[in-house]
Amino acid sequence: MPKQYQVGAYYFANYHVDPRNEQVHGPGWTEWELVKTARPRFPGHVQPRVPVWGYCDEADPKVMEMKIDAAADHALDYWIFDWYWYDDGPYLNRCLDEGYMGAANNARVKFCCMWANHDWSDIHPAKLRETYKTLYPGKVTPDTFERITDHVIERYFTHPSHFNVDGAPYFSVYDLSKLVENFGGLSETRRALDRFRAKTQSAGFPDLHLNAVAWGQAILPGEVAPTDIAYVIDQLGFDSITSYVWVHHAWMETFPETEYMLMFQRYLEHWDRVDQEYEIPYYPNATMGWDSSPRTVQSDSFINTGYPFGPSLANNTPERFAEALRVIKRRLDARPGGPRILNINAWNEWTEGSYLEPDTVHGMGYLEAIRDVFGRES
Repeated sequence: MPKQYQVGAYYFANYHVDPRNEQVHGPGWTEWELVKTARPRFPGHVQPRVPVWGYCDEADPKVMEMKIDAAADHALDYWIFDWYWYDDGPYLNRCLDEGYMGAANNARVKFCCMWANHDWSDIHPAKLRETYKTLYPGKVTPDTFERITDHVIERYFTHPSHFNVDGAPYFSVYDLSKLVENFGGLSETRRALDRFRAKTQSAGFPDLHLNAVAWGQAILPGEVAPTDIAYVIDQLGFDSITSYVWVHHAWMETFPETEYMLMFQRYLEHWDRVDQEYEIPYYPNATMGWDSSPRTVQSDSFINTGYPFGPSLANNTPERFAEALRVIKRRLDARPGGPRILNINAWNEWTEGSYLEPDTVHGMGYLEAIRDVFGRES
């Protein structure tokens, strides 16, 4: 019998050595370096965050086996890997391709990809009031997009642990403006996505499940004013929408901290609007926390000048996270049909303060919250 709920978490794979990072930051660099050097930026600020598992290498299959067991034992069904591919090839791919795929137990937690097709900026760390250099542009050529879709079908969709919705492989896109910019307009982009869908069907799947991360404003090529994002998503033929993190949808009203449960209420208001604006299913988001200060130069003044110099979420305890999960579960239960899918931010966004992995303050508390709320099917 299929599970009543499908609970996933975003996985940000910048905690293993990558050749691009070594070119920019030096041999052996990973984002663990920013976690280690983070410091309190205001009174009561809890930094650095220290992982119970240590500063481990996620490209090591044995490390991923440990993570997979912890996720599966606490009612997580899948990971959505933040997946990068630029015109000159992949980035941060070794965690998935070597760590996860090499793990002997990867059948316990499924996986899928969110194409993180945004510009990659030099913010590791970011200096106050500096214009950040774009290292890798998110825009790709149509030929690159064809290579991307061929790769994900052949390498990922065919893997027995890929996460599917009604048999259709789930593939998510982060930045809709960049997606359309690749092709120059909505109709051209729709044709490219239709080719992706047709190739997936030719590979033996009933369909492709295209998911859009619906946030921000969609500015189309040649225009300066944003186009209604619901219209863009409809025209491109997406099958569902979701969110990446609560802070995409609500202003953090106070600096340096905004209350966690206040942000949750703002997110629920966003969810209400989404239900009115879209006809396709919306897969809600639960956010564990937010603190991007580790991505700032620690010796700079901490002033509210925008990401990553911005507010943190306060009092995001495991108990309050569980309370948010219970509310979300009740709202999912109120839906007349399925699938009841929830995407959580995040498994390991340590430098954005949103991680389920255990730390030395709360241990396994956030994973235990998921297990306690979603671990028993009713």
